[in-house]
Amino acid sequence: MSVNDKDIPGVIAPPPLIYLGFLLGGFLIDYFLPRALLPNGLQYALGALLIAAGVILFALTIREFRRAGTALAPYKPSTAFVTSGPFRFSRNPLYLGTGFLYTGIAIAADSVWVLALLVPALVIMHYGVILREERYLEGKFGEDYRQYLASVRRWL
Repeated sequence: MSVNDKDIPGVIAPPPLIYLGFLLGGFLIDYFLPRALLPNGLQYALGALLIAAGVILFALTIREFRRAGTALAPYKPSTAFVTSGPFRFSRNPLYLGTGFLYTGIAIAADSVWVLALLVPALVIMHYGVILREERYLEGKFGEDYRQYLASVRRWL
């Protein structure tokens, strides 16, 4: 099969840019309307824990993509769908890890606004990225992918 522009999921934007856009938007709102999230001191420990979890999950997911020899970027064709490592318990461990990272940053920064903007970021991720990727992978890998969808949750 030749690689062409149709052999991609057609996501609306690179997922890191979606998360980053909402993160920066939250910090902008927080600059003008600061709202504390947690008591002083607690936010750093909880934020660091979530950031670490996100980085670890992100690294484990990248490792599995490399082992499978398939593209990580959603604007490149997939040559395999990965079911090992973190993909055994989540169909989207990369986005889950990014969500942990985002949440950890919001908590460490003690920003209600950054955390609140995670909700629309996740809605856009769901409709603009995840559902498109799932349709693409189902079309490309057929019954094997449908069985995977039936056996592994989208997030946790």
